[in-house]
Amino acid sequence: MALTVYNTLTRRQESFQTVEPRKVKMYYCGVTVYDYCHLGHARACIVWDVVRRYLQFLGYEVRYIQNFTDIDDKILNRARQEHSSMEAVAERFIAAYFEDMAQLGIKDADEYPRATHTINGIQRLIHELENKGFAYPSAGDVYYAVRQFAEYGKLSGRKLEDMQAGASERVNVDDPEYQKKKDPFDFALWKAAKQGEPAWESPWGAGRPGWHIECSAMVRDRLGETIDIHAGGADLIFPHHENEIAQSEAVTGKPLATYWLHNGMVKVDGEKMSKSLGNFTTIRDLLGRGVDPMAMRLFVLTAQYRTPIDFTDEAIAAATNGWHTIKDGLLAGWELGKGKWELGNEISNPYVERFTEAVNDDFNFPGGLTVLFELAKKLHREKNVLVHEGKTETPIEELKIQWQTLVTLANVLGLTAQPEAPKNEQNGLSDADIEDLIQQRQAARKARNFAEGDRIRNELQAKGITLIDSPQGTRWHRG
Repeated sequence: MALTVYNTLTRRQESFQTVEPRKVKMYYCGVTVYDYCHLGHARACIVWDVVRRYLQFLGYEVRYIQNFTDIDDKILNRARQEHSSMEAVAERFIAAYFEDMAQLGIKDADEYPRATHTINGIQRLIHELENKGFAYPSAGDVYYAVRQFAEYGKLSGRKLEDMQAGASERVNVDDPEYQKKKDPFDFALWKAAKQGEPAWESPWGAGRPGWHIECSAMVRDRLGETIDIHAGGADLIFPHHENEIAQSEAVTGKPLATYWLHNGMVKVDGEKMSKSLGNFTTIRDLLGRGVDPMAMRLFVLTAQYRTPIDFTDEAIAAATNGWHTIKDGLLAGWELGKGKWELGNEISNPYVERFTEAVNDDFNFPGGLTVLFELAKKLHREKNVLVHEGKTETPIEELKIQWQTLVTLANVLGLTAQPEAPKNEQNGLSDADIEDLIQQRQAARKARNFAEGDRIRNELQAKGITLIDSPQGTRWHRG
């Protein structure tokens, strides 16, 4: 089957068709850089990294943009607490972001625009909204007139009248910001400068952009008026992505994105992750406890990307065991090929077809993983047969193709493993040394000097060399 994806905008699964043939323009709403990335960020970044990898595997040319929100109240509050600056806080946590993502095997985006580097594009978009009657200035601020956009709510499914009924008791009419608005639902595009905060000059006075307008401007500046995929966490559907649509489409008259894709949230032991509950876990905290980054990737990929996942010790233990299975299969190729196999282009079409058939169903990575587990277990079993019986049950050339298939498909999911340094470098024994000791042992046993034979076996065992005696002779393997 061809690729189909669930579109939040239409609330149904649709055939994937790009604006330009075989090219994908993809934007992921990135992080606000005021703290270290947590498990929710890890899930989102892994999911969209693998979606990008899979589209490339299918032959698409993908331009992948991920932004940094580097001006925000949270960043400014952190800067005040640390007696620092907005720029210093942002730079520190952008650097930390790249460190964390490198550990998780996340490929770099093609570009990482920042809000503070897009001020001209933001002001241009606000000016166009104002000219078209969708925005109005008020005491140094500029607001978006929500009721002017007839399709407001089409992404989230929310209706203004329903929201108005629920919000009537929560409105503080004495709030100065509320008093600036013509309508309670209007939101800020530009905020007037406050004392001690960074500000930029604009036609409306010194100030800084609102959050929502930043992404609209960055999408437009880097990818154009209509993109193929706009991705992010489900918590961004409303109001952030809803407001992006209202801002962008009011100006261009074109869809901002063909497909809106959203990953589910992360819970910790059944509860929403939050600092107040004490279950807030950063990526570096988790990896610092010894969790393998590949096990973390596998944990994320074993759940359908749109559903919530529950982070528990048991789930991570299961993912770790699962990763060991796949890793054993990946590394089995080095032993089956005696370290001489090099990754080639020849792969097994039946396995690839089953993998793509599964994943083409709205990025069903759990379904794709079943193919990897099957290959990994088969290769690991054949490696054991080779060690204990001296030959494999499946022709070695066929096993090489299966190994290449496993490595290729695992790489699509960002799951990689490299063999450890050769043991002979660690124990000082070359293959020739081992063969010589085996000959000495055989000679001792022929002379009925069994104590010397046992001593040689024990010496080899202590250095990680296992001997296997059979009627056909003595074989050995490291580890």
